[in-house]
Amino acid sequence: MAEWNGGQLAARQLAAEGIDTIFCVVAGPMIEVLSGAVEAGIRVVNCRHEVSAGLMASAWGFVKGKPGVCVVGSGPGMTNALTPMYVASESAMPLVVLGGSTYGPTRGLGGFQEADQTAFARPACKWTQQIDSTERIPEWLHLALGKAASGRPGAVYLDFPGHQVSRRVDEKHTRVRPRAPRIAVPHADPAAVERVAALLAGAERPLLLVGKGAAWAGAGDALRRLADLGIPYVCSPMARGTVPDDHPSFANGARGEALAEADAILMVGGRFNWIFGFGSARRSALPARIAQIDVAAEELWSGADLEEGLVADARAACEQLLAALAGRKIRCADGRWLAKLAARRAENEALLARAMTSDAVPIDPHRLVRELRDALPRDARIAVDGETIMGIARQILPCYVERGLLNAGTTGCMGTGVPYAIGAKLAHPESPSVALLGDYAFGAAALEVETAARVGAPVVFVVSNNEGIAGHAIQDGMFPPGAPRIASLLPAHYEKLAELVDGHAERVERPEEIRPALERALASGRVSVVHVRVDPKATRLSGGVYLR
Repeated sequence: MAEWNGGQLAARQLAAEGIDTIFCVVAGPMIEVLSGAVEAGIRVVNCRHEVSAGLMASAWGFVKGKPGVCVVGSGPGMTNALTPMYVASESAMPLVVLGGSTYGPTRGLGGFQEADQTAFARPACKWTQQIDSTERIPEWLHLALGKAASGRPGAVYLDFPGHQVSRRVDEKHTRVRPRAPRIAVPHADPAAVERVAALLAGAERPLLLVGKGAAWAGAGDALRRLADLGIPYVCSPMARGTVPDDHPSFANGARGEALAEADAILMVGGRFNWIFGFGSARRSALPARIAQIDVAAEELWSGADLEEGLVADARAACEQLLAALAGRKIRCADGRWLAKLAARRAENEALLARAMTSDAVPIDPHRLVRELRDALPRDARIAVDGETIMGIARQILPCYVERGLLNAGTTGCMGTGVPYAIGAKLAHPESPSVALLGDYAFGAAALEVETAARVGAPVVFVVSNNEGIAGHAIQDGMFPPGAPRIASLLPAHYEKLAELVDGHAERVERPEEIRPALERALASGRVSVVHVRVDPKATRLSGGVYLR
């Protein structure tokens, strides 16, 4: 009989459940896990920091539709992974973190990097456990992978004491679980579906709110058919593309009016948190009847005055609604509600048009985003990170593919853009992956450019350099006159980071140079940094054109 160490057993279980890529920072006591992964044919992506590794794994998992796996060392390696766990749990992205920990015989004696790591992880995770025997490692991993992706996705943490990783066991004393179970998704109560269908059909101004849970569930086709009935929809940032942004019912361009004037709202796979104004009636001048679909019943209790809650998979419930609406008269099908929102969207776009076509130097960031919009192919995966540039991108930059847009998400975490773009590229290598980043956000994970080059992920990083956080707005507006650079940064040559890895580097200072530089980067087939100097004093246009 063969003998396997704990790391090899972990790798064999991951491979058995279809995990072909893992993310890590190489560190003890988890090197046996990484070595075992190589033996098992799993791609190992070694990152420059655990925060990047966890975020990269989260993006890979969300885009791929399965749990992302991140392997970190003990002590500080594990605590560095807390931010990605928190972000994944709050943003409903499936992440499994395997963290090495102190060898059992030295616990309590001041062992190397000794810490109560399960206690650290617990507030950031939906499930946390510690390996209690080498023989059970496959079983524990099977549980962890299932819990991360089932129900409302999120992070789980599995603690690997060093002695369990290195210990060898006879294969007859352990068992790799051969497959994940086939699990039927939950469907909504038929009577409740009928009530929600009647609500939508009878409303003069119905509105669909689409969250990333709908994208995770693959509800795009069903939602598109609901939108085809003449029902407008507004997406949360990471739900963009669940139904393509060029659908006639897409109403993010008139988001404020849609939310304020809707008389019936159906939330699909999203939450009434800060992104949707907590569902508070104070946001609306008119009363609205509200229904919600979510796979987690606890999400139906919020600041919204909810009338109907459907505990169900988003795709299944939307398909049930379509069946219930078949043959019904849809009150909003006369097109007046959609036409009103389309007119407001056109007004808002007209307000943006001048900034998007500006020939000013320094470059207006709205012009940069418009040029990127026009240069990208339809199947592009996009990550956006920053302050000013992320707000502008929400107004201008479309998405046409499900789970194709990644940004700071529910937690508003800066530093996600670089690793998210790399994770998305590794999950879908056939599609272009572009990260649009403020200079501050790029700096949070800039050395992962080397990771992208090393693992063959030719991401195009577009750096909108306004010399700081929100350009000069915070530096000039909130610090005393004459204060040293604190919120503002040096006008660094960020394109040179591409040169470090023999990538494609571009520096752009004039608006007419933007599009050719982007096209060269996209065509290069190499990791690229397109560094665009934009006006440090420019801000996102506000008011009616705020499209979160």
